[in-house]
Amino acid sequence: MPPAPDGADRDYVGAGPPTYDAEPSALPPADPDGLDGLVPDTVLDGARYGTCTLRAVSVRGDSPRYRGEQRRDALLVARFGTGEHALILVAMATGARATPGAHRAAAEVCRLIGRAVGRSHARLAEDLRAARRGDLKSGLHRLTDRSLGRLRAGAVEQGLAPHEYAATLRCLLLPAAPECRTRVFFGVGAGGLLRLRDGAWQDMEPSVGDVTGEPVLGFGSAPRGTPRSTPDDAPSETPAGDRLTMDLGITTPPGPYEGPSAEPPREPFRFRASVARPGDVLLMCTTGLAEPLSSEPELAEFLARRWAHRTPPGLAEFLADGLVRVKGYADDRTAAAVWEA
Repeated sequence: MPPAPDGADRDYVGAGPPTYDAEPSALPPADPDGLDGLVPDTVLDGARYGTCTLRAVSVRGDSPRYRGEQRRDALLVARFGTGEHALILVAMATGARATPGAHRAAAEVCRLIGRAVGRSHARLAEDLRAARRGDLKSGLHRLTDRSLGRLRAGAVEQGLAPHEYAATLRCLLLPAAPECRTRVFFGVGAGGLLRLRDGAWQDMEPSVGDVTGEPVLGFGSAPRGTPRSTPDDAPSETPAGDRLTMDLGITTPPGPYEGPSAEPPREPFRFRASVARPGDVLLMCTTGLAEPLSSEPELAEFLARRWAHRTPPGLAEFLADGLVRVKGYADDRTAAAVWEA
């Protein structure tokens, strides 16, 4: 049986142990002329800027560990700029299942969006601090479309169908300025975006099919099996009257950011801006963690107990928390969590 419920070294939750061992078994096959394509089992990162502390991890799932397959998830954490004008980007991607280049596609799309955001970071940081929702939404939509378009072009160059060299993409933008508590999520594809506030999880994911154009700043519905908490304090507009919204596949008007217009997106673009309160924990993750979080109440409760009303965990603690397993969920897990001072 697992250790005590609040222990950082808990191995699993649920009625029984997962099918696979907790530790890696087999290594992926290596090509002597392509060693730069090997993906480490686990990547761990973190930082502290302004009022927020960041922890990020990407770990190979139990199934690919057992089968000696590459981790399909990729993680990029980057700072652009200096001082209070700096902008922190967290990007994570999951390559398409059952495709040989899945890990390369995921890593490439993270690099592509990193390059695009980096080249426009000064304007993005300015718009974020000024809460220019319209410019942020259209600019990030444009940069995402261009990055995914280049990934599709890379598939063609390799003689592959677009679906054979594809990846989801999920990103967080965090300003370094202490006075700015706006946190921006954007991306394409499935995963999770949740906020832990007052000990309860709120589902912040902009779902496909939701009504677009309505204010969602501070809006959240609880995942299955978690206490429901609906925040009611956050404004729906900036002082200038801009509404902070999600955007699902809305045609992007010309914007101020680098590069020409891209072709229309193949999947809905997701966008959410939220204002953090002291004590909040914002969690962005791939489906490898989002699915067990929504389906196994004990996992959501365990992480809530571990993360609420406390100082941010160290890197080793965060890795241990992210490795708590659930039977039936053996995919890669990538997660980034932001603790608000």
